[in-house]
Parts: sequence; C-alpha cells; structure tokens
Amino acid sequence: MAINWTEAQIEEIVASVMKSLTKEAPATKGEYDGAGYNGKKYIGVYTDMKDAIDAAESGYKAIRAMSLEQREKVIDIIRDLCRKEASTMASLGVSETKMGRVDHKTAKHMLVADKTPGTADIQAQVKTGDYGLTLTEMAPFGVVGSITPSTNPSETVICNSIGMIAAGNGVVFNPHPNAIATSNYAVDLINRASQLAGGPRVLVSSVVKPTLDTADIMYKDPRIRLLVCTGGPGVVKSVLSSGKKAIGAGAGNPPVIVDDTADIRKAGKDIIDGCTFDNNLPCIAEKEVFAFNSVATELIDAMKENGAYLINSEQASKLASIVLVEKTNPKTGIKSKIVNRDCVGRDAKVLLEKIGITVCDKIRCIICETDFNHDFVQHELMMPILPVVRVKDIDEAIDLAVKAEHGNRHTAHMHSKNIDNLTRFARAVETTIFVKNAPSYAGIGFGGEGHTTFTIAGPTGEGLTSAKSFTRKRRCVLSESFRII
Repeated sequence: MAINWTEAQIEEIVASVMKSLTKEAPATKGEYDGAGYNGKKYIGVYTDMKDAIDAAESGYKAIRAMSLEQREKVIDIIRDLCRKEASTMASLGVSETKMGRVDHKTAKHMLVADKTPGTADIQAQVKTGDYGLTLTEMAPFGVVGSITPSTNPSETVICNSIGMIAAGNGVVFNPHPNAIATSNYAVDLINRASQLAGGPRVLVSSVVKPTLDTADIMYKDPRIRLLVCTGGPGVVKSVLSSGKKAIGAGAGNPPVIVDDTADIRKAGKDIIDGCTFDNNLPCIAEKEVFAFNSVATELIDAMKENGAYLINSEQASKLASIVLVEKTNPKTGIKSKIVNRDCVGRDAKVLLEKIGITVCDKIRCIICETDFNHDFVQHELMMPILPVVRVKDIDEAIDLAVKAEHGNRHTAHMHSKNIDNLTRFARAVETTIFVKNAPSYAGIGFGGEGHTTFTIAGPTGEGLTSAKSFTRKRRCVLSESFRII
C-alpha cells in the first residue's frame, strides 16, 4: 500500500541521508565529468548511449529490489525537489529553448509534482470461481527508452520518471537536442532524490549529446523493452517503426467551437487563458476557433478584454509569411510550409514586433478573423496566435473543426450549454481529450479533475499516460484452490 509522506517526514529523511553522506558516491563508467547548469555536475548523464543503457539497467535492478513503500519514498522526494526547484527549471527551460513563460512553466512543474500518479496507480486484479483463483498483476517492462520534447522538457522527464519508477522500470532518456541542459537537470534531480531516499546513485540516465544516432542505438538495444516518445510526427513515426512495444504521444491541432448558447464572456477569457498558457506550447492548447456568426463579434470583444490583439487580414498574411517558412523536399521536390522554430513559444508582443506593431505587456495573444483554408487554421503553430472562423450553425462548425483537427484525435474544446451539440461534437471529433466550458489546461488536471501527464498517447491509445501505462499484465493461476466461499 502506498504511503503519503508528510513534508516533515521527507525533510527528516533528507536531513538524515545528507548527514550520513560524508562524500559523494563515485561516478559510474562513462558518466559525463563536465559541468551542467550553473557549473553543477549532473548525476546520471553519460557520454555514450550504451553506458547510459547500462546505468538504466542497473537502475531497473535496483527498483526491482525495492518495496512499493521504498519506491513511493523516492517518488515523494522527487515531488518535493520538483516543487522546490520548479522556478529554477522553468527559468532554465525558457533560457535554453527561448520558448514559453517562466511563470507558466513553474506552474507546470508544480502540477507535475502534485498530480502525477505514483504507486497507487498500480492495481492488481483477482478473479475467483469454481476453478480456483487467478491473480493479474501489473509488472514492469524492464528498461524503458524515452524520447522527450523541447516544449515541456523537464516536466516530461519528471512526470515520466515518476510513472515509470512507480511501475518498477529503469529509464534511459534521449532528450530533444534543443533542451539538453533542462532535460538533464531533471534527470539529475531524479537521481538526487534516489540518493536522498537511500536508493542507488543513478536510478535514471541520459546522454550529454542526444542525436538521431543515440536514439537509434536506444531503439535497437535488446535491453530496451518499451519505447515512449513525446514529440513531433517524425520522431513518433520512427519509434512506432522500431519493432518494439511503443507508446507514441504525437502532435495535435485542437479546435474550439463556440455556439450561441455559450457564456460568451467566460468563453472569451477561457480560450485566451488556454491558448496563451506557456505561449501555446502544450499540444492540448486551443489552436483555432469556430464561432457561430451570431456570437463571433461578442466573442472577439471578450477576447480583446482579456489580452488579445486583433489584427486585420493584411497583417495576418504578413505574419503568416514570417511564422511559417517554405521548405522543399530534396527527394520529391514538393514544397510545403513548416513552422519557423524561431517563432515557436514566443510572446505575442515579440511576434507583433516582427510585423511592425508595438503593444504593451498586457497583450498576450494575437487574434484574427480568417477563412477555413488560412495557414493559421491548418498548421499547428504552437504560438499565441489564434484564428477565428465564423460559421453559420453547428453542422458547419463540427464539419470544419473535425477537418482542422486533421485526424490526430488529440484534443478538442467546446463552449456551449447545449448538451446535444456537445455530444455531437465529442462523437464526431473522437479526440483523446475533450474539454467543455473551460481552458484547455483543465484537460490535464489544472483547474479540472483527473491526473496530470505531458505524454498524451493518442496514436497508440494509452491516452493520458500514468504509471499503469508503463506496465504489462502478468497472470498467476492457482487451479481448484484458494476459493474460500
């Protein structure tokens, strides 16, 4: 049974272990000897992926030897360090990636610490009958290989680590190359928590220079029994093509419908709050709005009252030419538009300056009226830019919203008091997350019920992952015995 440690108990554990540590445990084979953030040496970061997998395998053996109570002790200290160092990781993330907002990233770390499930998520099942007793338990896979993104780097590492450790797995990370320092800071935090709880020096591992080659080594190593990928379509596809059990959390392009029964003032505020959370980096965030023509003007006014700046069609075209760039496929010669990485996760004020518009710091979102075919509707920008498309009725709204979501089945939103409209859209869009009358972040437990995760596995069906997602079922049968009724 899981134990909920109090903060006082955790502080006592930390103090006791720190007092007993007269010197730092020696580094393991291949561990990187250079400095990380602020000159601090990271624990569990290796120069070679094979050494990192060796360390993760040792971590798995250590976890397997732990009781559930010991695992939960490690997890409680991870939570405690995550809360204490949330602002540090948030600042490091913004500084390294140039994306997002420190205050929102701090909030995301607090959310991870408070609402990521631990060992309580691992529940055994028992069935008895005329032929005896059958026990089904949730067992670890072994060593998990995890690909993490630049949008939520430390949040994903910590969230995944809590779930994977709770499930009894070892973990090796191959972080996004644009968020190495931030991701590996989180790896170091997990390992510090392990030591403070009396666990091994290295419980999870990573590499100092993650590349496609290190990822390939990870995919092919026979000791890796499960691959978990949180990222863009390309990297998710490569993981799903590995031939191994894989959990893929891919891209989304979440639409919002606002019908004529909605509380328009509240909808305007909720949509802007969700769209601008961490400058629209979360894949669940509102990306395009389909508003009934009868309420669209009022909705736009409500958005403007809550920090949105309305640009005209000419300005929207100019901005689109900056935030989206044309790329030619060298093999096929086909041209396509891709997101300008230098604009992802930037403040609305910064993006407006690129088209010669100066605004105050209160402006946090750029809105514009467009048609359905506009690039802002069709591309997942991950920027605080929100197109509004007018529609005549619920039939048109659902038709266009489903098309704009592009079959990702990730997340969708709706503001309405009409239960029939809400039901029709939910059934038509088939997304993993469907948020009604709230900002998008309610879908991951921030101002909404339910647990938190930053690995939302739509393509492979696990949904909002938690500890049990990283387990496999094992059955033990005792035939014709131990049924006592």
